[in-house]
Amino acid sequence: MSRDFDAIIIGAGAAGLMCAMTAGARGRRVLLLDHADAPGKKILISGGGRCNFTNIEAAADRFISANPHFARAALARYTQHDFLGLVAKHGIAWHEKTLGQLFCDGSAREILRMLLDECAAGGVDVRTGHRVSDVSRGDGFRVETDHGGFTAPALVLASGGLSIPKMGATGFAHDVAARFGLPIVPPRPGLVPLIFAGEDLALMQPLAGVALDVRAQAGRARFDEAALFTHRGMSGPAILQISSYWQAGGAITLDLLPDADAGALLIGRKAARPNAALRTVLAEMLPQRLAQAWAARVADEKIGQMTDKALTAIATQIKAWHLLPSGTEGYAKAEVTLGGIDTAALSQRTMEAKSVPGLFVIGEAVDVTGWLGGYNFQWAWSSGWCAGQTV
Repeated sequence: MSRDFDAIIIGAGAAGLMCAMTAGARGRRVLLLDHADAPGKKILISGGGRCNFTNIEAAADRFISANPHFARAALARYTQHDFLGLVAKHGIAWHEKTLGQLFCDGSAREILRMLLDECAAGGVDVRTGHRVSDVSRGDGFRVETDHGGFTAPALVLASGGLSIPKMGATGFAHDVAARFGLPIVPPRPGLVPLIFAGEDLALMQPLAGVALDVRAQAGRARFDEAALFTHRGMSGPAILQISSYWQAGGAITLDLLPDADAGALLIGRKAARPNAALRTVLAEMLPQRLAQAWAARVADEKIGQMTDKALTAIATQIKAWHLLPSGTEGYAKAEVTLGGIDTAALSQRTMEAKSVPGLFVIGEAVDVTGWLGGYNFQWAWSSGWCAGQTV
């Protein structure tokens, strides 16, 4: 078996597979290594098993990074439309859900099979169950594993971030990059449920399972999607989205009636139905359990007995509920890792390290994190393709 290659890629996830197939198609002798017993495990669980493989709206302004412009070049070089072309080539049926999210009609296994078939067509040597013990650089790179050592003039770090450790996620790419002198933007969980304490948690726990459409805001970031109450706080798409912008110690704001004038509704109900209880009126606007909890929190009385000022105050709270999360559910529940290898150290066109020729970093290991809804897969495809065109 060969021990010498043109490129070694560590990590057989979305980015690593894309890089490998792209380099293989160029005639490069590629070794793709992964410590797991099979490739693409995160692909298989994504999108409820149907793989939200890209987003039709993918653009650089929907990615978070210390350098918000870094992703622009890769996303322009290999677009969501390019990936759709690959999906069409393999005859995979797909559909669009809300907010531009694209899913397989069938199974995520179709996307993984497509990538593996492309790797096979390019002669990529895929070896799973190989645990890397050391990486060194001399004339080229040498990767030591529990199955022996391998060498190549190019090395690609595609082993992802810290999210979902039960799937085998580690900080391997960050550690190797740091050993080669690449700076790291401190990582933290992203697209993750938020947890609360004190009075906020006491209100939320009995509401576990209640969902509603909200407008979630943290700083200048704002998302209109569903929120879900949990036994530890809040989750759902709107909360996952805003979690990536939330900073520890900061607050978030929820508008529980994003498409309505709550004040006008309450005052209108008062005039029309003065004998209705506040909880009854609120239940016409909000989920019943939430309405009851909210009424008990403010003034559970007949709406006709309340002043317009009091109703306006309640409406203001409903439209701008200020919450102070105590933390997040951590990497175990996070869909992605924020931070990572500093983009200042990488070429935005090729993903090659500026100070270490032949070393590339792609995918989630880089300080580029997309919104929920297929954006992080698109970053994997785009960054992987760019590196694969260069190694």
